[in-house]
Amino acid sequence: MKKHAHQREGLRKGIYLLPNLFTTANLFCGFFSVIKSLNGDFIAASWAILLAGIFDTLDGRVARLTKAESEFGIEYDSLVDLASFGLAPGILVYTWGLQGVGHIGWLAPFLFLACGALRLARFNVQHDNVENSFFQGLPIPTAAYVLASFTLFHHHFFSITTPAPLFLSLVTILLSCLMVSTINYRSMKSLEIKGKHSFFALVLVVLSIFVIATEPEITIFVLVLAYVSSGLLEEIFTQKESRKLVAKVKKHREDKRAQLKMKLVSGGDVLPFQAEEKPEKSPKQS
Repeated sequence: MKKHAHQREGLRKGIYLLPNLFTTANLFCGFFSVIKSLNGDFIAASWAILLAGIFDTLDGRVARLTKAESEFGIEYDSLVDLASFGLAPGILVYTWGLQGVGHIGWLAPFLFLACGALRLARFNVQHDNVENSFFQGLPIPTAAYVLASFTLFHHHFFSITTPAPLFLSLVTILLSCLMVSTINYRSMKSLEIKGKHSFFALVLVVLSIFVIATEPEITIFVLVLAYVSSGLLEEIFTQKESRKLVAKVKKHREDKRAQLKMKLVSGGDVLPFQAEEKPEKSPKQS
């Protein structure tokens, strides 16, 4: 009886409505994209994924600004993201360019979906500490944006043909690996929009909207690729700097040892690491 009452009490706690409405709009766009992909309207399916990304950004921002963050919202957002940025892009690339090419045609989208689920699960576990200012691995919305914007980009220049299935499969597999990697990507959560900013910051935002709206099929794809490349380049640069630092520390230690050795030799002292040589005793003659 007490257990049943406890369950009823939990149901009466309620949820925050406004951020979850944006999350539901995200889910609607993902489902709409799947329907359009199955009907062969790949352009509308791609735009629906891009629109889902806008709602995904807004639900988190609204939740933080209104202090309406909750565990329910986090779990609901993860489930919706898997549908909109895992399932919908997988269906898009399969129906667009991988259908009828054998097992790799559906295995690559499945790998994308599975790695997206793993990426979201890892984020839910460590979003309060490890992924506070950096994303560990490529975020699943960004990976979905690559596939959706590439569809628009390819259709803008080659409206009739589809990309080579092998190339599309490799891109899908590469994005899957990046999602579950440990490469750090900068988080947009660090951008502060509540405080006062320079007038030219607003001018820059207006110019950015103008550039994107001029040729959205091109600019969105270029911007997304730039973000994906930034994490890879930063990782390479960080690894290179780390190796330089280790080599510098090793050289410093070797120089210190060489200086100590020269100092001890010049002073006529015995080096601490040299073993004393004792003369061997000749055996007594009988």
